[in-house]
Amino acid sequence: MTTRSTSAEQPVSVAPAEVPTRQARNSAALWTATGRCRGHEVVRRRGFLAVDGDARAGLRILIQEPDLDPRELAELGELVRRAPGAVNAEDPFSSTDLSRMGMRGWQMPVMLRPPGPVGEPGLDVIRVRRTEDLQAAERIAIEGFELAGFQPHRPGELFPAALIEQPGVDVFVAMCDGVPAGAGVTVVDDGIGSHYWVGTSPAFRSRGVGRAVMLGSLAHLADLPVTLTASKLGRPLYESLGYTAAASATWWASQ
Repeated sequence: MTTRSTSAEQPVSVAPAEVPTRQARNSAALWTATGRCRGHEVVRRRGFLAVDGDARAGLRILIQEPDLDPRELAELGELVRRAPGAVNAEDPFSSTDLSRMGMRGWQMPVMLRPPGPVGEPGLDVIRVRRTEDLQAAERIAIEGFELAGFQPHRPGELFPAALIEQPGVDVFVAMCDGVPAGAGVTVVDDGIGSHYWVGTSPAFRSRGVGRAVMLGSLAHLADLPVTLTASKLGRPLYESLGYTAAASATWWASQ
């Protein structure tokens, strides 16, 4: 992972046409760090990156180029065939058909926010430094994204303790009534930021927690262009914070 600050430099400009590639590279930075912290094999090729996990974590595939060659596709097929758990893939270019590998696909927008001022969150948002806060963020992500593969919860399995020590990676927790209520992860790589795992505990939904997580985690990204992949429910929030759809990504999951 390569990171650099732009606070004392001219901010990086990202054109909409560049967004799929920048999102692909940023996601690869996160999953490389996550895979290594978990002790899982990271497979890096020109056209894709894969984190080959165990039965609970499964296989994560990140398409890195819009034109995978036959050898790369064959290797992907073999990785999918022998995956010990669920398979999830992200293709920000929407160019690689994984249905032939027995996977189902759906589309979500990749959104871009240019550098700009960030408002204050309505709740306390902390940048995680303590193990107990990281575990709280982990529980929120597992509940919020309904990650059945990580149930029952085993601390440090989704978010390993070493993750917050990786350059460019930060985890945030929003507090509501003194209780961890929302969480998210940001990654800064090659001059841009991106958001991941932005979720709210089911007990605290519709209380502004998601907005607080976004604003709190955006504070250190204000001078950077920032990307994210939006769910249908999350898109209105992101648009209200200055994000606009720049591309359509295809996500794939094993059936």
